[in-house]
Amino acid sequence: MSQLIDFRVDPASYKHWKIEYDGPVATLSMDVDEQGGLFEGYELKLNSYDLGVDIELNDIVQRMRFEHPEVKVVVMRSGKENVFCAGANIRMLGGAAHSHKVNFCKFTNETRNAFEAAEEDSGQQYIAAIKGACAGGGYELALACNHIMLTDDSTSAVGLPEVPLLAVLPGTGGLTRITDKRKMRRDLADIFCSIEEGVKGQRAKDWRLVDEVIPNSKFAEAVVERAREFAAKSKKANVKNGIAFNPLERTITDDAVTWSTVTVDIDRAGRKATFTLKGSEEAAPVDMAAFEAQGDHAYLLKLCRELEDAILHMRLNEMEIGLWVIRTEGDPELFSAHEALLAANADHWLANEVRQYWKRTLKRLDVTSRSLVAFVEHGSCFVGVLAEILFAVDRTYMMDGEFEDDDRPLATIKLTEANFGPYPMGNGLTRLQTRFLGEPELVTEAEAKIGEALDAEAADSMGLVTIILDDIDWEDEVRIFLEERASFSPDAMTGMEANLRFAGPETMETRIFGRLTAWQNWIFIRPNAVGKDGALQRYGTGVRGDFDQERV
Repeated sequence: MSQLIDFRVDPASYKHWKIEYDGPVATLSMDVDEQGGLFEGYELKLNSYDLGVDIELNDIVQRMRFEHPEVKVVVMRSGKENVFCAGANIRMLGGAAHSHKVNFCKFTNETRNAFEAAEEDSGQQYIAAIKGACAGGGYELALACNHIMLTDDSTSAVGLPEVPLLAVLPGTGGLTRITDKRKMRRDLADIFCSIEEGVKGQRAKDWRLVDEVIPNSKFAEAVVERAREFAAKSKKANVKNGIAFNPLERTITDDAVTWSTVTVDIDRAGRKATFTLKGSEEAAPVDMAAFEAQGDHAYLLKLCRELEDAILHMRLNEMEIGLWVIRTEGDPELFSAHEALLAANADHWLANEVRQYWKRTLKRLDVTSRSLVAFVEHGSCFVGVLAEILFAVDRTYMMDGEFEDDDRPLATIKLTEANFGPYPMGNGLTRLQTRFLGEPELVTEAEAKIGEALDAEAADSMGLVTIILDDIDWEDEVRIFLEERASFSPDAMTGMEANLRFAGPETMETRIFGRLTAWQNWIFIRPNAVGKDGALQRYGTGVRGDFDQERV
């Protein structure tokens, strides 16, 4: 393994962001430390960013919802003069491995989506206050906000110059958001994405690139006024106190990564990792006051945080482990009680935030470029939100009947209301709706079974699992599957899985993670971008890229 990338950060360790809280308004200033890059070999000049900058932003976005629920409006601004953000650092991109570039873009997209959805999910609106140059990924930061304000002066402009300057695409949703979200005219978008200098002032507003253009002398005052106005109109409930996110405890050895509720065992020879999610050993809190008193140790919140960290750690630090096996163990009834408390109090601010966190974490699983399989074994607790994993993976194997020398409770699956709405995929459908796209009546039939412990035959007849196996066949069939999957080309697997997972309607989110990611992935290996004479390598030398003119 190369340098370990750690997603566990906290406010005391931030290098690149500063936050000020003033009642319902938070001001988030991007003030990137030039010497604070995640790797050596580049400086983060002009508020450009690398993965480390975005890891901090992701942490801020998550904490804002839990630690500061009083916040209704977040103003995102620059902490530097004459530049908002220059986007992803070019030197970093030019020197990074292909796999890192693609994973960097994916994580950055997930972070953008998280604060873009903050208004709908948590009642928190984001305002981008742009003063100075705002280009590439910098403008993509602004595009994910709910409202964009631009100062009207000679230096402030927005732009997406990746195509003319670097021969790559705006990789974190820029193309998609200007058309789908900002609803910019296609011909004007064609001009905008083909020029290096960006668009300023009233033209930026006329082209729908920003919402307001304010004279420089009145800009600071206008931003404060707008933030207060949005906060006053907010329907978000007034919550005085949040809960603290303490550092996650984690142990890493050569062949395992362990948290309190999640363990990942790594088989390097077999190129597979087995994720074990542990059910609660304690009774559920009696009410939300008791849940809130547990803080970040509340079981369902702790499990979600640790699963997210496991997904991100394995994505970025174990890229040759191509198959993830997901299993659970625990008491289904105990788990049901924990989940039922949140469901019964869905309007409570903390219950809502935990459920929204689970939604975001499950979406991370959906877009992870690994082969995913779940084993429903005896003693498992695939209930409700954990059962969602069964419908997120590529295949599910379930034990059928008693197994010799196995005295664990027989394998069952239990559906709850969690499987019918609270955790939609990026396509806007539930995972069961996506699974049964051609047989919607099966979703209705499954909903009628809420609360029942479904054994292997029942789960199989309802289409909830792929294959059920008895004691005689389990070991051989599972071994053959694991060996076969490891023998296939990882490239072909990634392409196949990504295409099969998202049936149904296309949304802005599926376009970003499907179409955009696929194209950017391909462009990142083309010599026109990353070859020794490509635009990404020649950037800053004064010599333009030497392009192979063949259209493919």
